[in-house]
Amino acid sequence: MIKTLLRGFLFLILLLALLLAGPVWLLTSGAVVTDAHWSSLDRTSAGLAPLATDTQEAVIQVYAAPAYNWRGAFGVHPWIAIKAEGDTSYRLYQVMGWRQPTVVLANDTPDRAWFGSAPILLADYRGERAAALIPQIEEAVARYPSAERYRVWPGPNSNTFVAWVAREVEGFDVALPVTAVGKDYLFGSVIAPTPSGSGYQLSIEGVLGILVAWEEGIEINLLGMSLGVDLKRLALKLPGIGRLGMAPAVLGNGSGD
Repeated sequence: MIKTLLRGFLFLILLLALLLAGPVWLLTSGAVVTDAHWSSLDRTSAGLAPLATDTQEAVIQVYAAPAYNWRGAFGVHPWIAIKAEGDTSYRLYQVMGWRQPTVVLANDTPDRAWFGSAPILLADYRGERAAALIPQIEEAVARYPSAERYRVWPGPNSNTFVAWVAREVEGFDVALPVTAVGKDYLFGSVIAPTPSGSGYQLSIEGVLGILVAWEEGIEINLLGMSLGVDLKRLALKLPGIGRLGMAPAVLGNGSGD
């Protein structure tokens, strides 16, 4: 009995060490900025989005960047940027924990750095397909079931929001990174399609589950943090660190074809 308990305790210690190794390394190596005030950190454009004033067609893009301060060692913050056909500015939809309601809409630069961290492009839809998706996305955003509630871990948070919208809108596929802590929070459901629409996942309150999909690969969620493997593009996916291997494709690929 004692040996069984000891083995269980050692297994738990090893599991926690595996989950926290990446975040601890990022914090101790200085890769994550924790000693700068938010107002002094970079918020300039990364040059990934077409200029709204030069682009007539509709555009939808989804970005993610390491979260602000120490949270960036554990996960990312994502947002949805939309420009309707003929518009000369982008509308950004995202969830911010310090705002009430948490869902925030603002006209802003779509590809700004997130308080010192450069964004990566996750999805890019343009033209007729983007124009068809925009009203559906806006309608889903209005129905988001946790606009008055926010939890950093295990959700609902900013990653939960983007994942939920992607699941609600057919054809709006977004493969969120393994570091998108909160994407597996399913609002009471146990089984759901993945945000990429290319597979399914099982999740218990966002703290325990498994995901299998063509775009995301195989991910195991333990205590809200995920690790796995992308067989399509040959990459390991680790908590905090993210991908080790080939970079993922941008879903939509401009035209959404």
